[in-house]
Amino acid sequence: MFQPDREAMPLPDLRAWQLSRLQEMVARQHDRVPAYRAKFAAAGVTPGDLRRLDDLARFPVTRKSDLRDHYPLGLCAVPRTELRRMHASSGTTGKPTVVAYDDNDLEIFAEVVARSLYAAGARPGMVFHNAYGYGLFTGGLGTHAGAARLGLATVPVSGGGTERQVTLIEDLGPEVIACTPSYALVLADALAARGHRPEDIPLKYAVLGAEPWSDKTRAEVEARLGVRATNIYGLSEIIGPGVSGEDAAEQRGSYLWEDHFYPEILDPETGEVLPDGEWGVLVLSSMTRTAMPVLRYWTGDITRLLPGGNATGRTVRRMDQIRGRSDDLIILRGVNVYPTQLEAVLLGLGQVSPHYHVTLTRTGVLDELTLHVESLELGGSLRAEIERLVKAQVGVTVRCELCPPGTLARSEGGKLRRVTDLRAAR
Repeated sequence: MFQPDREAMPLPDLRAWQLSRLQEMVARQHDRVPAYRAKFAAAGVTPGDLRRLDDLARFPVTRKSDLRDHYPLGLCAVPRTELRRMHASSGTTGKPTVVAYDDNDLEIFAEVVARSLYAAGARPGMVFHNAYGYGLFTGGLGTHAGAARLGLATVPVSGGGTERQVTLIEDLGPEVIACTPSYALVLADALAARGHRPEDIPLKYAVLGAEPWSDKTRAEVEARLGVRATNIYGLSEIIGPGVSGEDAAEQRGSYLWEDHFYPEILDPETGEVLPDGEWGVLVLSSMTRTAMPVLRYWTGDITRLLPGGNATGRTVRRMDQIRGRSDDLIILRGVNVYPTQLEAVLLGLGQVSPHYHVTLTRTGVLDELTLHVESLELGGSLRAEIERLVKAQVGVTVRCELCPPGTLARSEGGKLRRVTDLRAAR
């Protein structure tokens, strides 16, 4: 049954709950996972050292490399006979990272996705068009289970096959769709090509995630699909989608389900814990998972923590929109640039499509950024205007290259890679 009551726990009760769950978690890791026992010893801590929430800062951070180093299931805290599902990353940068779930974890997964979908506007009985990829990626099966928990009628279309997806939207009339922001725009193009106006499209709510996106992208999706668009956030190492979800009535950051996932913000350089309101790397502990609990996982996502929402009655904190990833940060001639900043400039201009790509090259000792943009107008005046706006709003000099519509890569339901870095390929 869908029971989101802990979203509104009084803060003292919530903090006591978190401390108790974290203490159980580190004891479980110490007793059952040799890799964590070794990490604790190297850091000079034991489970008994976690007496207050502030003590968590003494414990070591877990990174993606830890999962790869103990591939495939070296961080599991239960026997294989208790596992009920496994997911894995694509492994494009080396060995894949494998995550495992027992019965308890799958229950938590369904619950937090159901909360996120409910916050996004979904209600029991609605038709849910699920365009996240099914398979080893956690998005499709994770959102499917949450939709079932909430009582939605799910269309498990998965990613790709855009023309078929448009037909299903036309014929089945879903009120809710889940996909990446970039794929929502692909579907908007396809629906428009069939002559659909936003007011004629049956969709009412779009639950978007798996990529950083901006408020200007939100406005574009909402205008072209006629929906209320909200963010859903997650990562497989913690559980999958549903770590946090945005409220459709507010659209002011995603509520972290803090009764299951303890958040911290760390300075990306020093690792120091930062106070709420300051920007840094989000670090998460999966407090209530039992098969593969992960302590202080370095997500790489740059955000900040905000107070809960008075209007909704939730006391759990919100995470602001993700500015980018610490490993996706572009340092161009001493200036920090995130792809979402470039996206905001383009969408604010209104004369180009939302599809773009960034190429980084190096000439001698000088780094150069080429911004590839689709536009019907291929003249020099628009190119010069984009270069001027990027310089004025982002603070870097770039070279703009205009491309005919439809020539840049599109998302097919999975994550879209926006940046190609050729600086080391000389």
